[in-house]
Amino acid sequence: MPKVFITGGAGYVGSHCIVEFLNSGYDVVVVDNMVNAIMGDKGKPTSLVRVEKLTGKTIAFHEVDLLNEAKLKEVFAANGPFDCVVHFAALKSVGESCKIPLRYYSNNISGSINLLNVMAECGCKSIVFSSSATVYGDPQKLPVTEEHPTGSCTNTYGKTKFMMEEMMRDVCVADPEWKAIMLRYFNPVGAHPSGEIGEDPRGIPNNLMPYVSQVAVGARPKLSVFGNDYNTPDGTGVRDYIHVMDLATGHVAAVKKIVDPALKGWKPYNLGTGNGNSVLEVVQAFEAASGKKVPYEIAPRRAGDIAVTYADCSLATKELGWKAEKSLADMCADCWRWQSKNPQGFQVSSNL
Repeated sequence: MPKVFITGGAGYVGSHCIVEFLNSGYDVVVVDNMVNAIMGDKGKPTSLVRVEKLTGKTIAFHEVDLLNEAKLKEVFAANGPFDCVVHFAALKSVGESCKIPLRYYSNNISGSINLLNVMAECGCKSIVFSSSATVYGDPQKLPVTEEHPTGSCTNTYGKTKFMMEEMMRDVCVADPEWKAIMLRYFNPVGAHPSGEIGEDPRGIPNNLMPYVSQVAVGARPKLSVFGNDYNTPDGTGVRDYIHVMDLATGHVAAVKKIVDPALKGWKPYNLGTGNGNSVLEVVQAFEAASGKKVPYEIAPRRAGDIAVTYADCSLATKELGWKAEKSLADMCADCWRWQSKNPQGFQVSSNL
């Protein structure tokens, strides 16, 4: 099986994807700068300690910041050769990115440049990139296909993802030995069905589902719904929510694709369900899954948000053999299992 170098692997999406990689027999080496993670036993993030328990596998982990190119090269060279890189590492808050844009440009773009330089020096020229539907900006038509224009991003976070995509496209054009798959996520939610790993944001959650779950568990008094005057059925924003474990199987499919010698150049794929749900629909589904009331208040629209987006994922089905399987009810049930077992996230030791 391929050997994979994973950046940002201690994070929400990365840790869930590592479960699928390990269960599929892949050999992984993981780096993370720990900016959003909690250190657990044996010098590893708690998220990865739990992944090891879930899979029965040992993870090679190194604390590395991609802005430290020398350290990154040292770890990459010492643990290689690698068949490909899966690149999750990035700051990801839409709202925060609009408040501190230079930090996002520095971390996301400069870190990616360092990674690509190290990969080239070490002879690894295949990368699967954790991109985002934010590269499409405010959709011109729905559902959004991979042919939709990119670059008209409504926030700094999206702009960094777009620029990172374009860097990788240019690298592939300049050197035909390079291969790059862009996985454009829509809205990842949910948790591993065991309830042992899930989304554990530092401070006030920036995304809907962890905020809803924290209100349901009693950690926060109420949810702020940012805007109820959008042109949608109930006035609240509509998004394509995808279960994080469906996202994880999408990454395994992408790595299988990129190590195929037949694949050439740069290729984007949408990962979503193809269905849109409003904020209030998510709240109702979460209340049904948890049996808890989720009080909310209407707040002003948030900078950088759009009204509606949902994906056309037929290309991923056709070329990767992948499609999302889990429902909104599954997403809410698994998220609630994680939050109710871990009301303070990874700060409380696991009962696994």
